[in-house]
This record gives sequence, C-alpha cells and structure tokens, in this order.
Amino acid sequence: MIPKRTENYVIGVDFGTDSCRALLVDAASGDVAAVSVASYPRWKQGQYCDPLSDRYRQHPLDYVESFESTMRDLLDRVGADEFKKVRAISFDTTGSTPVLTDRAGTPLALCPGFADDPDAMFILWKDHTAKAEAEQINALAHRWEVDFTAYSGGTYSAEWAWAKVLHVLRTNPRVRDAAYAWIEHSDWMGALLTGQTSPRRCCGTAARRAQGHVA
Repeated sequence: MIPKRTENYVIGVDFGTDSCRALLVDAASGDVAAVSVASYPRWKQGQYCDPLSDRYRQHPLDYVESFESTMRDLLDRVGADEFKKVRAISFDTTGSTPVLTDRAGTPLALCPGFADDPDAMFILWKDHTAKAEAEQINALAHRWEVDFTAYSGGTYSAEWAWAKVLHVLRTNPRVRDAAYAWIEHSDWMGALLTGQTSPRRCCGTAARRAQGHVA
C-alpha cells in the first residue's frame, strides 16, 4: 500500500506494438504511483501475422485483455481506496491501426464467424499488404489540380488507413459484406470504455484522417 499523496489520480495507457503499458500518476505532483505492463497474448505467439506477405494484425481481445490486466495490477499495487481516486484515463496507440466494424461499432473479429479472420482484426501500423492500393491513391492524388500529398511528405503510405481499408474491401468479400464502417484503435478504446461505440459517435482520429492524413 502506498502512502496517501493526493485526492486525484490519472491513468495514462500506451498501447504499443507488443504490449499495453499503464501509469498511475498523482494529478497534482506528477509523481508516478504505480506502473504495469502486459503483453498481447496472441501477438506474442505470432498469431494472425505473416511476415512474408507483410501482414501484421492484432486481435481486439489482445487490447482488451492486456488493458484489463494492467488495471487489475495497478489496483493491486495501490489498493482499492487509492484506486477510487482515479479521475481520468488517457490513451495513445500506434497508428494508423484501423479495423472494420459492424453497425454497432464492434470490430468484426468480435462478431460471430470472424474471430480468426485477420482481415476482421486491427491492421497494425507496420502492415504493408496495401502497397498496390497506396500506389493507386498516389497516382490519383498526383493528377488532381491540388496534390494534397505535398502536405504529407509527398506520398501516401501503405501504412495509412485508407489504403489498408481499401485493400481489405477488395480482397475479402466476407469482411466487405459484413462491414459498416471503420475505426482507429485510439478511438475504439475510448468508445469501448464509455459505451459509445456507434461509428457516428467515436470518429475523432478517423475524421481527421478523412479530412487530410497526418502521419
């Protein structure tokens, strides 16, 4: 049990490539009260990835389970009374890491029939399966009167959302037919915790990418 320090704590959560990392921080002083790290279990086993084809996917349950693990660990480290003083949770994630969802905003990998389909999972930042789609986006953008890629490094990357989503829609008819929208990992986590998973209510990062991609 840590000594009393404050009436308010905040939690910062970083979803990295391999693990979820969480900090419990004194909101007044900035002192770190506790730290926890949890690996993604399926990712750790190499599931749903194929390096030969540059495919890197992560199951949404990896994010949920690792987040739950870190929260339980922080609770155990500081005790229930201190943990009740948490006032806010913030997230950061790797990007672009989109996933296709159903009408309720649920990632398709959490829907019946799609649990083991890599195209129904989050497409990790380093997934390069959408090279052809990125090339087509660039070719089209360079023909416009205003080439907006000039404001984002001169090229649209296969690591970015529109290319990834387009690739899945073109190559996987089952996922395409079941999909209603797509969402970024960073938006989905906040939506999940607040119960606002409708695509119309949780499109913060995705909306910014739609208006003009910022890497």
